[in-house]
Amino acid sequence: MILRPKLWTLLKNRPEDFTSQRVMKDLTAGLVVACVALPLSIALAIASGVTPEKGLITAVVAGFVISLLGGSRVQIGGPTGAFVVIVYGIIQEFGLAGLLTATLMAGIFLMLMGLFKFGAFIKFIPYPVTTGFTSGIAVVLFSTQINDFLGLGLKNIPSDFFAKWGVYLQHLGLVNWQTLAIGLITLAIIIFWPKKWRSFPGSLAALIITTLVVKFAHLDVATITSTFGQVDGSLAMPHMPGEITLSVIRKLLPAALTIAFLAGIESLLSAVVADGMIGKRHRSNMELVATGLANVASALFGGLPATGAIARTATNIENGGRTPIAGMAHAVFLLIMMLCLMKYIGLIPMTSLAAILFLVAYRMSDWRSFTALFKAPASDIAILLVTFTLTVAEDLVVAIEFGLVLAAVLFMKRMSDVYQIKNTDDDLFDEVHHKDDIDTKVIARHVSVYEINGPFFFGAANKFLDSLENHKDCKVLILRMRSVPAIDATGFHALERIYDRCQKDGVQLILSHVQKHVLKTLDKYGFVQKLGEDHICKNIDVSLMRAESIVSGRQHFLE
Repeated sequence: MILRPKLWTLLKNRPEDFTSQRVMKDLTAGLVVACVALPLSIALAIASGVTPEKGLITAVVAGFVISLLGGSRVQIGGPTGAFVVIVYGIIQEFGLAGLLTATLMAGIFLMLMGLFKFGAFIKFIPYPVTTGFTSGIAVVLFSTQINDFLGLGLKNIPSDFFAKWGVYLQHLGLVNWQTLAIGLITLAIIIFWPKKWRSFPGSLAALIITTLVVKFAHLDVATITSTFGQVDGSLAMPHMPGEITLSVIRKLLPAALTIAFLAGIESLLSAVVADGMIGKRHRSNMELVATGLANVASALFGGLPATGAIARTATNIENGGRTPIAGMAHAVFLLIMMLCLMKYIGLIPMTSLAAILFLVAYRMSDWRSFTALFKAPASDIAILLVTFTLTVAEDLVVAIEFGLVLAAVLFMKRMSDVYQIKNTDDDLFDEVHHKDDIDTKVIARHVSVYEINGPFFFGAANKFLDSLENHKDCKVLILRMRSVPAIDATGFHALERIYDRCQKDGVQLILSHVQKHVLKTLDKYGFVQKLGEDHICKNIDVSLMRAESIVSGRQHFLE
């Protein structure tokens, strides 16, 4: 299939999506997202070890390209918290020129991944691995902001996690109480502002208020200008980051591959979340190509690595954005702000930006998903903890490598345990009358039946989700699980997404013939209670009777 940007397809096939009313909603959403992206882009740039305008350049250039050429209707691109750790490390070792070259190389890798249809393969990364390294990145990101939040004024802070906290604890006596107070006020405003005024971003309100307080109260609080000097708000012409030789490529290859890997995962995860919110489907390979082009463009303009940003994408959707025009508008509005307001942006307190990143780290940590995984099988818990620990204490690349290898080894072990020779008298085959063929059953109208065969693990979960994309006119969805001997955390996560999608579409979900071991796992997660015991049936015949009673509107059901 030819790769086509979503904007191209919409313009050609759905002109009704571009009425003046619809475009105005997209422009409004773009303005709101720009207001959210402004402080985030600046904060992420500073946390990455570069000057503030680099974050804005990334959001402008990469954000425009991702929306213009991407495979999603609503994806918003730009710098994200996931890159902070890896970017900071590259800057320390290779300087800004090395980072730009690595970003350029990563963009090329991403384009190749999309052109060779690798979009589907990225989805096979186990859920505990992605949860482990994103939570680990969140912890590291939080730790990098302590110096600015407390106003310690420390220079040359160690990059090692434990050494860094050792330095912080040794210098707690240097806390600037005015700085700490402004940081706490920033947090309070961001948290409580949406409860009263949802139409205006809390993070932007916090920056405006705290900047005015610091300026007119003449507080001894570090600002962007006092830390970095006067920041340039212009957009330079694109240029090569430096001489690219075989030796340079060889040195930067691991960093470039890591950037490409992270960008690919986060971009597609964001697109999947967006799909669930708007009920549409993105084009994963086109999204990878667009993200690759965006990173190449960002590097040529002197920006940072970029990918789809889940929080900004969700903000876009919540404010009415439904076409790529919203994302393109967000980039244009940011450009105007960068060109016109940079001298005022320089007055922003560093502690306020640190507070914003504290909340970014909190959201990245997704602690509910992290703790929920402790209800999963022991192998998933091991993968989670290994990936998390190595991300925090060692290195992101090492963490991902170990996480994937461990997941593969434990998966193979699990397969060897599961596939055993069983007697046909086993309860695996106790369907009513031993008639297993669904063709022999009478299926009511508006009822769809799917059967899962084999263990419901990370390799099968996304494939199964893809097969359930279309169930038009369906009122009851039956998942036949007689041949599912085991389920892992990723499989359960997929099952929850199916349930949430059914709830959104007004479809009743029924599970048929769930084996004892799998049922025990689902009950441990609280899914049995969530779904309802009357929606878990002992066999296909009972399931079909239950479905018929739902479709016909009968409230009672005889088992």
